[in-house]
Amino acid sequence: METQLQIQKAAEDSQVQAIADLAAVIWAEHFTPIIGEKQVAYMVDKFQSYPALTQQIQDGYEYYQFFDDGEFCGYCGIHPEGGKLFLSKLYIRKEFRGRHLATRVFEFLKALCKERGYSAIWLTCNKHNDGSLAVYRHLGFETTDTQEADIGGGFIMDDYIMEYKL
Repeated sequence: METQLQIQKAAEDSQVQAIADLAAVIWAEHFTPIIGEKQVAYMVDKFQSYPALTQQIQDGYEYYQFFDDGEFCGYCGIHPEGGKLFLSKLYIRKEFRGRHLATRVFEFLKALCKERGYSAIWLTCNKHNDGSLAVYRHLGFETTDTQEADIGGGFIMDDYIMEYKL
């Protein structure tokens, strides 16, 4: 049975704070085995904290919360770049994974792209994030490049660049 997924744009400070709080939980659980506790703490502070998200919104990012049967279960962050949509973040709580929510969010993002005239959706994904890579490939994303980005603090993001052409 398919549950009711609601997608809501985060416009209030309390919604942005809720996203930051959920990010800390998801990142600690999901990324600690991949990149380690110290890099997780650094990246949550630098990219997923309330101040970081607030600054990103001021810089043109949009954040959306996902609710599965009314329960806050995930979020995404997007930004237009060069006629394409950059999917900066897409995270779903562990207990909600496997319910095809990412597929339903992706359908929402494709419709948003068509409405706004974007030609593709692109993202970066850690090369060792096997579960997420499998989901993105299942959705039709193709790896177009790799990047190693120095994010400060002595840390590197070692990612695939993936794209879905509309």
